[in-house]
Amino acid sequence: MSGSFDRKKGNQLLLKIVIGLISLFCLLPLWVVALGSITREDIIVREGYKLFTVHISFDAFKLLFTGERVYRSFLISVIVTLAGTLLSLMVTAMLAYSLSGKALKYRNHISFMVFFTMLFSGGIVPWYILVTQYLKMGNSVLAMIIPYLVNPWFMFMMRNFFSAVPVSIMESSKIDGANDIYILARIVLPLSLPALATIGLFYTLQYWNDWWLALMFIEDGRLYPLQMLLRALVSNLTAAANSLNSKISVRLPSYGVRMATTIVTIGPIIFVYPAVQKYFIKGLVVGAVKG
Repeated sequence: MSGSFDRKKGNQLLLKIVIGLISLFCLLPLWVVALGSITREDIIVREGYKLFTVHISFDAFKLLFTGERVYRSFLISVIVTLAGTLLSLMVTAMLAYSLSGKALKYRNHISFMVFFTMLFSGGIVPWYILVTQYLKMGNSVLAMIIPYLVNPWFMFMMRNFFSAVPVSIMESSKIDGANDIYILARIVLPLSLPALATIGLFYTLQYWNDWWLALMFIEDGRLYPLQMLLRALVSNLTAAANSLNSKISVRLPSYGVRMATTIVTIGPIIFVYPAVQKYFIKGLVVGAVKG
């Protein structure tokens, strides 16, 4: 018995060591990027990226945060991400709840219409005309929120999760006089926290990392989100570095700015994962109904 117990503890210790090493290996690219963002440009050009360095320079971050453009774009990205995620979750949950039950007439036809958008689209030109000419959302924050409001794949994921909620709970609530809005808000959504957390994280990443909508619909540079602004800064800096570095002795920190840009863009989103990690589990509805 003692030998079996010691063997079990040894296996658990070995498993923890292996998982720890894998975790460190996964963090290695982030460490290289973070170190590259504060390494002198001439050292990166001459020696490449390294795991350790003593040639520290914050010129890349100083260049990146010159002026107020980055701060304004950061605020716009935060607004778009928060508003877009909340609105997308609300609309997706309502649509998924409607299609998860059998009371909605023609629900299969509506599901097919949603599924059809995953296979075919009207094209970029009609999409651009719809958003800018008919909906009048060009050069507005709404143009970076509304087009991504409902993702069909996320909607079907949430619909399948809602379908697993015991029907007896909703039927008993309807007998007590509850309507569908009450059932969705007070019963279905609290039992679906894993689905909401997972899909909410996907929506957050989608809105935070997006620059395509700004490229399509935003002409005013003051409305650029962070990703679009940094993309423009890196592109302009690379062009300037290519044209000037051969003529002057001072090298622009183009490589360092790329690494600093990566740190700036992924930094805030890292804090989202610990907040939703505990909801990445299944089976919250198990045992909700007994007998």
